[in-house]
Amino acid sequence: MRKIQKAVIPAAGLGTRFLPATKATPKEMLPVVDKPAIQYVVEEAAAAGLSDVLMITGRNKRALEDHFDRNYELESALTRKGDDERLVRVQESSELATMHYVRQGDPRGLGHAVLCAEPHVGDEPFAVLLGDDLIDPRDPLLARMTEIQEREGGSVVALMEVAPEQVHLYGCAAVEATAQDDVVRVTGLVEKPDPGEAPSNLAVIGRYVLDPAVFGVLRETEPGRGGEIQLTDALQQLAVDERLGGPVHGVVFRGRRYDTGDRGDYLRAIVRLACEREDLGPDFRSWLRGYVAAEL
Repeated sequence: MRKIQKAVIPAAGLGTRFLPATKATPKEMLPVVDKPAIQYVVEEAAAAGLSDVLMITGRNKRALEDHFDRNYELESALTRKGDDERLVRVQESSELATMHYVRQGDPRGLGHAVLCAEPHVGDEPFAVLLGDDLIDPRDPLLARMTEIQEREGGSVVALMEVAPEQVHLYGCAAVEATAQDDVVRVTGLVEKPDPGEAPSNLAVIGRYVLDPAVFGVLRETEPGRGGEIQLTDALQQLAVDERLGGPVHGVVFRGRRYDTGDRGDYLRAIVRLACEREDLGPDFRSWLRGYVAAEL
């Protein structure tokens, strides 16, 4: 199997749940402690050995390109001050990977965003990382997914057990067990099933490793839920007919995941990450204990 080198990060969404903060600032640039959320995602791709990153952007997303570019004026100012610590942190984002950008002119869902990557990806397997899911680097999910894809072929999705009352918020997988505890064979997928109709409590989270055959399926996929082209619908076709592009496997993730998809979870993610930082954690945890005790 071909080694995976390319990652695709869809980042064309309007971020309406975070208005008015996202009126002029891309939601992907909102800080999680002191780094924009999108940088965590690119760092994850780079840590898994994916050195070629394509970001699918849209209007008013220029800040994303600027963040991963060099800023010589800022670097010169920090050099003159002798502020080596901040200089290194500023330069990190421009040295993570080779970055490419393409605009999704008419955003029509995640499947359409992935289809925009076809000219760049070509006939290679590739990873897709969604920016709302931050995966703790101590729990290397993406590396495990690429390992499975390179061994088994086809496509691999990340799955996570969720409470039954939350299944309707996700794509949901019907699965068969394999000889490996954290790997399942996906036999079907349903996008945001109605309560009581979910085939399991295994929800698809925002990491995929895809066979390039998915592009041909996406071109034939009709708009689904919400009038959008759903990646889940294309993966359903691959799961039920392996002749289209090999099997679909799932890696069941039991590690640490930070959901920044809505305001409440975004705030909880910041608190959790700040508490775990060596430079911020001790003082912040002390303050937080006092605050909670006083409020309760």
